[in-house]
Amino acid sequence: MLVQSRHKRLDPSALDFDMIDKKFKLYLSCYSDAIFVKYAMGSETVMVDEIPFPPQITLTKPLTLLGYGITDIELQFLQIKFTAIGVYLDKENIVEHLAGWKGKKGSELAGDDLFFDAVVAAPAEKLLRVVVIKEIKGSQYGVQMESAVRSRLAAADKYEDEEEAALEKVTEFFQSHNKYLKKGSVLTIHFPASNREAEIVCMQIGLATEGKEAEAEAEAEAATVKVENGNVVEMMQKWYLGGSSSVSPSTVAKLAEQLGELLV
Repeated sequence: MLVQSRHKRLDPSALDFDMIDKKFKLYLSCYSDAIFVKYAMGSETVMVDEIPFPPQITLTKPLTLLGYGITDIELQFLQIKFTAIGVYLDKENIVEHLAGWKGKKGSELAGDDLFFDAVVAAPAEKLLRVVVIKEIKGSQYGVQMESAVRSRLAAADKYEDEEEAALEKVTEFFQSHNKYLKKGSVLTIHFPASNREAEIVCMQIGLATEGKEAEAEAEAEAATVKVENGNVVEMMQKWYLGGSSSVSPSTVAKLAEQLGELLV
């Protein structure tokens, strides 16, 4: 006998982000002193694979959406999309730090790994907003991040006991708190201007019950972990923003394009 589930996956475009934002703020006010997030949704909202990204997010100061794209693979001519990514930066500080690339076009910057190294090293506040497109196990995502960061640390001869301990903390976070990252779940990774620490907040989107409004049925569960090792923080940034070695070529290409327009 065929049994139909009474649940359906949420369409991220149907979510009430004001409601989610309230839950997110409530969670952060209880458990985290480092991040207070406010979304600025509006007519300039950017759609990345039908997922809305606000043009600005306010933490300690407004951060501007300057890069966005997806992570994906192609198997036998079939594109499989995993996440959508938004890169939010302190626009004034990042432009000031990148003055040495002034006048270069985005197409030139996109192929310059030294430029992206400078973006990572810039003493400017950064935030990555990663939205799940295809459901993935939290442990699988954590292993991917751990492996990518560890490889970069080893190549730079920066992998010591302190780095190993910090990476184990991140891996355990994804294994214990985020067993499944469902479609629409959000990872927010905040990098203060000091570049010495990072905070990962995972807000999981639940299921909607048929016949009821998505806004009323959306469930959000959040968990957080702090990374307090500068070398690990650096390589986490490089996994996402590392130019030719980035996990998302489309994201860094758009970031180069947008920064090129600001560095005129």
